[in-house]
Amino acid sequence: MAKSKKKLPVLEEITIIDIAAEGKAIAKVNEIVVFVPFAVPGDVVDLQVTRKKSHFMEARVIRFHKFSEKRIESVCQHFGICGGCKWQILPYSEQIRYKQKQVVDNLTRIGKIELPEILPIIGSAKTEFYRNKLEFTFSNKRWRTFEEIDEGKEFDTMNAVGFHIPGQFDKVLDIDKCWLQDNISNEIRNEIRSYALEHQLTFFDLRNQEGLLRTMMVRTTSTGELMLIMVFFYEDKDVQNELLQHIANKFPQITSLLYIINSKANDTITDQEVLLYKGNECIYEEMEGLKFKIGPKSFYQTNSEQAYELYKIARNFAKLTGKELVYDLYTGTGTIANFVAHQAKQVIGIEYVPEAIEDAVINSKLNNIDNTLFYSGDMKDILNHSFIEEHGKPDVIITDPPRAGMHDDVIKAILFAEPNRIVYVSCNPATQARDLNLLDINYKVTAVQPVDMFPHTHHVENVVLLERR
Repeated sequence: MAKSKKKLPVLEEITIIDIAAEGKAIAKVNEIVVFVPFAVPGDVVDLQVTRKKSHFMEARVIRFHKFSEKRIESVCQHFGICGGCKWQILPYSEQIRYKQKQVVDNLTRIGKIELPEILPIIGSAKTEFYRNKLEFTFSNKRWRTFEEIDEGKEFDTMNAVGFHIPGQFDKVLDIDKCWLQDNISNEIRNEIRSYALEHQLTFFDLRNQEGLLRTMMVRTTSTGELMLIMVFFYEDKDVQNELLQHIANKFPQITSLLYIINSKANDTITDQEVLLYKGNECIYEEMEGLKFKIGPKSFYQTNSEQAYELYKIARNFAKLTGKELVYDLYTGTGTIANFVAHQAKQVIGIEYVPEAIEDAVINSKLNNIDNTLFYSGDMKDILNHSFIEEHGKPDVIITDPPRAGMHDDVIKAILFAEPNRIVYVSCNPATQARDLNLLDINYKVTAVQPVDMFPHTHHVENVVLLERR
């Protein structure tokens, strides 16, 4: 006989006391930490425990007894259900205060190194409609909220296009209006949904791997260009062409209309052929007079205006005079490399994704920059002693690794290269702090500048300058 699952408790009149590193709020019950989403310090709540371990619990709010004085109204109708923008209920001044605290906590607690005074975080000028890229998923399994289930609400269709629910890989929240990207993104998505429902197009079933409409991506630029990529699970030329033509007619402002047939088990498109339906194969972003090509697979910082602030900080920290050899690690499409090239003797960029390196080379040619070199491959395999001896020891290294930080072999190679300065750009201060500890043997942190790229989320970028001891 199966063992009955133990019912988890309800905790009554609990005061939220702080914010955790991953953006959840914190309460304490009998000295056990409770992690709670969608609450702010000062809220007094009843909590339904959803997970219980010996040293922590997770819970959701089921009743508010008192709202915190810090709490503000969320602007989005999907707040509390959608997994994004968890901090909408915090004033922006409080959001960046907690992000500053997160950087300080990580660098001191994990890094355990001598630090200068950490500079005040640079907030984002835009806190709404600041993203230049969003991806949406089609699903025949619409997510129903707890309230909708309790009310017994029924829907005419269970098809949805929107965002995945955290922890529910096959469930998608149907999105009416998202406040992250220019409203044209909402108009396009909602029009495609209406057309698909009217023409009875099938939405993807992730468990059974069937259905025509799979995902869509909208990319915008500050120059007014607009890219839409439609991803279909299988080819049905008549149906997909009718949909694409409808979109083209309805939204003439789309400058790049592309599509992909992805019949794999996962949604990644990096290994898929991209087909042009109408317009151009790419769009272009501009920054300080430089043009950057953005294709459907290109990485580009998703907050264009704040990316400019981030790159200016990196360039200032590098202290370039025009005589330096610069290594730009994890260069992506060469944005930072090309951005600093005019102030350097030579910039060498290294990146894992071959298509990104192709774009980096194009971006240099596009801007008449002739002092850059780019190499594609795994960083720990390329950046070795022979590479450094062949190209010369760099005066400055700029590194902008993924969230996991740098591999130990990369850190050893940096220490071997002995640059005068290292500019470390990170989207994860925790792994950055770990790496700074390893570099501390030969390098001293002399400047720290947090930058908020993602308002209403707990994510924060951090730029650190290290100078050789």
